[in-house]
Amino acid sequence: MPLFRPSPLALPLALLAPAGIALACALPAPVRAHGAAGGAELAPGEFQMSPVITLEGHAGLEDNLEDRPRHYAIDGLFGVVMEWGLPNRGSFAIEAMVGPAFVWGEAEHFYGRVHADDHDDHDDHDDDHHAGDHHHQDHHDDHDDDHGHGGAPFRRADIRGQLTARYAPNDRLSFMAEWKPYYVTRNQGEDIKGLKNELGVGVVWALGDGDVNFALGDGLETIVDGVFLSVENRTGWESDGTYIGNYTDPWVGLGFNIDKLNVTLSGGPRFYRPGSYSGLSSRTDWGGELELALPVSPGTVLFAHWKPIYSSEGGEGWGRGWQHHIGTGVTFRF
Repeated sequence: MPLFRPSPLALPLALLAPAGIALACALPAPVRAHGAAGGAELAPGEFQMSPVITLEGHAGLEDNLEDRPRHYAIDGLFGVVMEWGLPNRGSFAIEAMVGPAFVWGEAEHFYGRVHADDHDDHDDHDDDHHAGDHHHQDHHDDHDDDHGHGGAPFRRADIRGQLTARYAPNDRLSFMAEWKPYYVTRNQGEDIKGLKNELGVGVVWALGDGDVNFALGDGLETIVDGVFLSVENRTGWESDGTYIGNYTDPWVGLGFNIDKLNVTLSGGPRFYRPGSYSGLSSRTDWGGELELALPVSPGTVLFAHWKPIYSSEGGEGWGRGWQHHIGTGVTFRF
């Protein structure tokens, strides 16, 4: 099984923005909760480089799976943001970050992963499989212990990274691509030592100027200025090289401010194509995201986000129901 098998949408979007691109800060959607903090608008030809630190605690709740597995982590990412100002209020930026992820329960993994009986070649997992079951026995035991003690046990410290670039030709359009490597430091439960990979590409188009602030007297008639359309595709591989699948989110969103607090709402269908390892067919899930960002100083942003996704189709190792990802933290830009 090849290590990288791009989805059909990945190539044309990547051609629009070589090197990878993330959402532009000038648009409503781009106030990404865990993006780099702030940054003043740059004049054409102006360059700025800033160290950044992001600290985040987050949780994944998979209520559609039979064990209702959980993953929790505290991440510390350290890196740099390089930005170039372009004409028409445009910009190009590269963000590179790396740091530890302290893991409780399971490690974070790519959406839609099915725990099929396909890892028998790993010594630490040889005796753990049950045919037709989507979890290893020791994973069942871990969850039994978790339920009995009211929390997930601390597992280990992994290493995660993020390399993002963004290109905004103007203040209403942006393209993005991103690589998110994640290194599992040892075999444990469902987690296999090695490097996980996730690639993402996308585009955001703001229908209005994004200048909506209800604390300054804006009314509902101005809401259209905060509406945006986005299309994002993400593809994932497990740490043993297994191709997990890819999904595409063509979502509608709304961004607005209440004084300094930025609120971004988005949602729509998720077209998911599982990898062949799962034995599942393509399906349409539904989801959304609520993001909050509050600047507390020129270089510090507090953030929080909640992303619920609903799957209406089940299968062996996958069930109907909700998955949630919740996180909060702070980004410092120096």
